[in-house]
Amino acid sequence: MSQAAFKVEQALGHGDSATTQQDVTNPAYTKGAADPSGEKMKALVWMGKNKVEVVEAPKPTLMEPRDVIVKVTGSTVCGSDLHLLHGAVVELQKGDILGHEFCGIVDEVGTEVTNLKKGQRVVASFQIACGSCYYCKQKLSSQCEKTNANTLANAMYGSRTAGMFGYSHFTGGFAGGQAEYTRVPYGDVNLLPLPDNVPDEKGLYLSDVLATSWHAVVDTGVKKGDTVAIWGAGPIGQMAAEFALYNGAKRVIMIDQNWRLDYMKEKYPHLDTLDFSKLGKGESVTSKLREMCDNRGPDVSIECVAGEYAKGWAHYFEMMLGLETDTSEIINEMITSTRNFGSCGITGVYVGFTNHFNVGSLMERGIRLIGNGQAPVHLYWEKLLKMIQEGKIDPLTMVSHRVRLEDLDKVYYKFENKEDGMQKVYVQTKWSAPPAEGSPSLTTY
Repeated sequence: MSQAAFKVEQALGHGDSATTQQDVTNPAYTKGAADPSGEKMKALVWMGKNKVEVVEAPKPTLMEPRDVIVKVTGSTVCGSDLHLLHGAVVELQKGDILGHEFCGIVDEVGTEVTNLKKGQRVVASFQIACGSCYYCKQKLSSQCEKTNANTLANAMYGSRTAGMFGYSHFTGGFAGGQAEYTRVPYGDVNLLPLPDNVPDEKGLYLSDVLATSWHAVVDTGVKKGDTVAIWGAGPIGQMAAEFALYNGAKRVIMIDQNWRLDYMKEKYPHLDTLDFSKLGKGESVTSKLREMCDNRGPDVSIECVAGEYAKGWAHYFEMMLGLETDTSEIINEMITSTRNFGSCGITGVYVGFTNHFNVGSLMERGIRLIGNGQAPVHLYWEKLLKMIQEGKIDPLTMVSHRVRLEDLDKVYYKFENKEDGMQKVYVQTKWSAPPAEGSPSLTTY
């Protein structure tokens, strides 16, 4: 179905909004995209539903004057990548290079790039911004109007989002950073220099997870004295909890199950946790949260899970039969749990349409439901970099594993199955510097 959607897009034709070349998801597939030297690189590619492989691909080359080729020194696996693994995000093509979070060293610069030079350490924004459109001028980079010409996205959503690295042709079709080299369109805009006192193992996460977590908190409106409930104790939820406390929340409650709650207790013993798998007869997440919050519920709730994980049979079958793309169960649970006139934010990825949405509770109780959207990295990454430099945040608190690019296909499956206590990984390449202080030791598979 994913590849069929790509064929439909090809038949319809792209819009005329993009000012950078679309659908260069692997240099082997596009004329003029491979480096003339013939140099090869290792890359992680999608090979069909629930299948990824590490393959040999051509090194990318400069295609446009504002391109930058980055020699990748660090990447990671995000929960969002699992939506690609499952085929939940449409318009993937076999052989597409994945990975939307990466950092590295500038290897080549286009003729119009004047703010970067070869050898400079940089981190990439996961979204690709032009730097000059209506949204980019406000640093709302995730909504750039000039880097994604996809027709289906425009029809489904009413307007397009920005192009994104390694995230299917639905978001422009750009090769990702789970590789030894990546081409960065508008590299002068989408790469942030990393200072010497911020190692790759910390700077990498400015690419997505830090900005996404920060945005979830500030966009949903967490303020001093609030009680905040967060669904999902993965890396995004973990950092959202930390940022909620940083912004004045008096209490944070994490909702999840299994070892991830234990991980949170170890890292943040002052947080409260709610294991939904251990609720008693007649109890629900909603009833338990009310009990924990003065019989009202939390002031602010943030969803950091996503819409493809059905909890009940109705949604399981509806999703399997294509009657919906996303389940409304966690959103409904969040709405009914939150106090009247409270706020709810959706940060987990939702692709399309859902059934059985509790619009009545939303309206009658005055709940503010906010689609946080893809976080505008450019709006926040300089501030967050400074917070790392000043020691106010330490991204290494969420990094559980250091792994090799050669093992990345195996890592996907470990991450998918929540094995080995895998919270967040740092993926090293042959270009990586020796591990920074505090980085986990290398695990090989």
